Amino acid sequence: MEKLELLPLKDIRLDDSFWNKYTRLVTKEIIPYQWETLNDRIPDAEPSHCISNFQVAAGLKEGTFEGAVFQDTDVAKWLEAVAYSLSYEPDAALEQTADEVIELIGKAQQPDGYINTHFTILAPEHRWANLREGHELYTAGHLLEAAVAYYKVTGKDRFLNIMRRFADLICDVFHREKYSRAVPGHQEVEIGLIKLAEVTGDRKYMDMAKDFIDRRGCEPNYLVTEHENPLWIDIFKDVKPFLPAYSQCHKPVREQDTAEGHSVRATYMYCAMADLAAAYDDKELLDACKRLWDNIVEKRMYITGGIGSSGAYERFTTDYDLPNDCNYSESCASIGLALFSRRMAQITKEGKYIDAMERALYNTVLAGIAMDGKSFFYVNPLEVWPDNCLAHTSMEHVKPIRQKWFGVACCPPNIARTLASLGEYVYFRKGDSLWVNMYLSGETVLQTEDGRTTVTQKTRFPFEGKIELHISSDTGHPIQLALHVPAYAEGFTVTEGEKEIPVQMKDGYAYLTGGFTCTDLTVTFAMPARIVYANPNVRADAGKAAIVKGPLVYCLEEADNGNRLAGIYLDTAQPLEESYTDSLFGGTCIIKAKGKKISETGWDGHTLYAPKPPVLEDTDLKFIPYCYWDNRGGGEMSVWVKHLT
Repeated sequence: MEKLELLPLKDIRLDDSFWNKYTRLVTKEIIPYQWETLNDRIPDAEPSHCISNFQVAAGLKEGTFEGAVFQDTDVAKWLEAVAYSLSYEPDAALEQTADEVIELIGKAQQPDGYINTHFTILAPEHRWANLREGHELYTAGHLLEAAVAYYKVTGKDRFLNIMRRFADLICDVFHREKYSRAVPGHQEVEIGLIKLAEVTGDRKYMDMAKDFIDRRGCEPNYLVTEHENPLWIDIFKDVKPFLPAYSQCHKPVREQDTAEGHSVRATYMYCAMADLAAAYDDKELLDACKRLWDNIVEKRMYITGGIGSSGAYERFTTDYDLPNDCNYSESCASIGLALFSRRMAQITKEGKYIDAMERALYNTVLAGIAMDGKSFFYVNPLEVWPDNCLAHTSMEHVKPIRQKWFGVACCPPNIARTLASLGEYVYFRKGDSLWVNMYLSGETVLQTEDGRTTVTQKTRFPFEGKIELHISSDTGHPIQLALHVPAYAEGFTVTEGEKEIPVQMKDGYAYLTGGFTCTDLTVTFAMPARIVYANPNVRADAGKAAIVKGPLVYCLEEADNGNRLAGIYLDTAQPLEESYTDSLFGGTCIIKAKGKKISETGWDGHTLYAPKPPVLEDTDLKFIPYCYWDNRGGGEMSVWVKHLT
């Protein structure tokens, strides 16, 4: 089946007033900060141990392994972010540092190609003995992704060759009789193997990824019985029995209908399933992807694009279970959803997948990082009362302020690599055709056999639904255009000068009639701020409303609306007032509304309950984009608000 291609990042230059606030931090703040963190040089931050672990594994210093069993992945994702950043902002010093880290990884590689600092240092005789918890294949996957990215950007094959040796070992080990049913406990290696196959042309890596997917959930179930292995070591010390659905091995993947278990593991697996469906023309596998995606987006996803509602095991629960103040919504899970949705759009050419991708990127993913690039959210709630985010309670996973780092720090470098590779979400191509998925100011070059065509976007999106497209070809050969029509867009039109261009609307894209060489086009649509409501089956949002504008979800913050946000009622009969201000968050659209708030008048502070009805006072409400919350100090926050009508 046909799969649309991503454009090389070297051919994309983004210069967007909204996204610059984050993307320009990648090389200036995020990568340097995270490098210092990986070297344990950030005061008062949880230590990383990453570089130290590799130094110990390489025999360059004395010591032992410290941190989580999957600690190596933080280095891998950092290197991947570095690679992407070098594609559009060359930096000789940064590249030299990356080369040195790659040499360090090479020195830590074992004679047979194996790389994993935890097992190399602490338990070399227990390799592959606990795939359920050991994360060896998960770690390998992230290292593979980083190596492919670094090769594609720099042309240097040192890292690629290091990881190809490791991939060869994996293909060997997991085709031995002993491991013929084995699958990773945490999916990710499948993605790395697929990327390695694509860049090397060696199909065996793709076949290995397919084998891992095909084996999963089949009986006898490897992960269920793995602990019977005499070499098994209990890594997590979890007294609860293993739940197959937690690792999506409860049934074969082609039979799965609902998103289950750990949300990051699930979405990474779905990414691999989508890639393999396209590579092997596997309609049954693609149909499973469609069912699983529909279940997530239609019944198990927050309005912000967050997924994985339970703090227990970071997992999906059941349809419509979307609590706001105690949810998990891990930043990595929303990145996984964006990656899965992007792949589904590449295969199906359906805009609904871009809508979900966009929702995750603009809201939960951006909320996961502060606007200075130096602190992060792992968990992304939709309602916060800082006073009850207490350690040793059911709320301890919810942090009211972003953290400098985490003992388990998968999210910060994952956000870094996502921001660094943002251009890969903006466009698809096939031959002379270009699909525009996201509206961001910048320039891209479409390389064809005849030459190059430059497409420039200029826009104030997501605050304004107007996009100016300039197309310039040095060959005179026309390109075809398909423009994403967001589900929230009203009155979508394309004009060339004063003339409206006819378009064919299909599955969330507008296909422009005819080809283009040198011209200026204007895309316009309305996207006013709207009040939206949740499906009545979402118990947590019954009687509540939220405000959205385009892809952005808005929220109330204590800084603008005082405390006790739970006592506020939005008057939905009154119009919303939009206004753009340069003085807040580097420029943003705020939304004002009318409402009521429960008064404290008559309550003396000594009475907990009394037979007197609440008194409602008029109040002016101010909503800001959810992604910006907690950038002005701590305080309460709420996305969903009670409403009067």
